[in-house]
Amino acid sequence: MYDKHALIDLVRQKALEFGDFTLASGKKASFYLDCRKVTLDPQGANLIAEGILELLGDDLPDAIGGMAIGADPITAAVVTVAGQRGLPLRGFIVRKEAKAHGKGRQVEGPIESGESVVIVEDTVTTGGSSLKAIEYVEAAGMKVQAVIAIIDRLEGGAEAFAAKGYHLQTLLTVKDFGIEPAVS
Repeated sequence: MYDKHALIDLVRQKALEFGDFTLASGKKASFYLDCRKVTLDPQGANLIAEGILELLGDDLPDAIGGMAIGADPITAAVVTVAGQRGLPLRGFIVRKEAKAHGKGRQVEGPIESGESVVIVEDTVTTGGSSLKAIEYVEAAGMKVQAVIAIIDRLEGGAEAFAAKGYHLQTLLTVKDFGIEPAVS
């Protein structure tokens, strides 16, 4: 069972830092969420997997994954817990660039064209990384069912997804840490 308060405490303890930062989106921020310190932590991985599986409920996609490298530990945690429960949820990885060797794939894993997928992300600011992942996954023939993030910074990501017809679900938002979102 998902324990939201335990995840909030773990993120606060291991991943939330205050200072002057430049985010992947290019935006400046007074705080940083280094979610890899939580997604690669055994307790964090379990909490995140439990939370995502709870959000998915009985409406499981064929596979779950997202843009390397942030989504990789999330994907691994979710498919591991799903496997322990006997759920047929597979994972995939979206490369930032297609491989120059082998089969030259940009989307890797046991998935096929026509299957339904959910995109996962650690932290959403503007949604740019996940929107790129969606573009690559759809180009490979998959159907994106939803986007799930650990934390929404509440800086336009949900609106960017909605504008493209996708729904963003999150385990947490910056408000769970008493932080008001930055005004763009």
